[in-house]
Amino acid sequence: QVQLVESGGGLVQAGDSLRLNCAASGRNPSNYAMGWFRQPPGKEREFVAAISQSGGATDYADSVKGRFTISRDNAKNTVYLQIDSLNPEDTGLYSCAATFREYSARGYEYQFWGPGTQVTVSA
Repeated sequence: QVQLVESGGGLVQAGDSLRLNCAASGRNPSNYAMGWFRQPPGKEREFVAAISQSGGATDYADSVKGRFTISRDNAKNTVYLQIDSLNPEDTGLYSCAATFREYSARGYEYQFWGPGTQVTVSA
């Protein structure tokens, strides 16, 4: 089992950058593929990015390609989400998730979730 805690969110202006962190603890966090999802206000949760256990493979939602970068440091048991050129449509609760299966864009493939960190982008 793994526990996840996100940090790094906040209130920012359009055009700013943020780096979100997901700290994992528990048994062998490096054995899990990781994903980031977000839930905009009044909308359903959506996939943002995912990364394999080794960090050698990644996947992104089309809407964030070129602006979001997912990475991980297994020595620190931390997964990162670098977000550049933020816009108001990026506002939402960002959650990281872990799966012992292959990384995926499907939320139901993930077994463990963090509580999330809020990102609010003002125009």
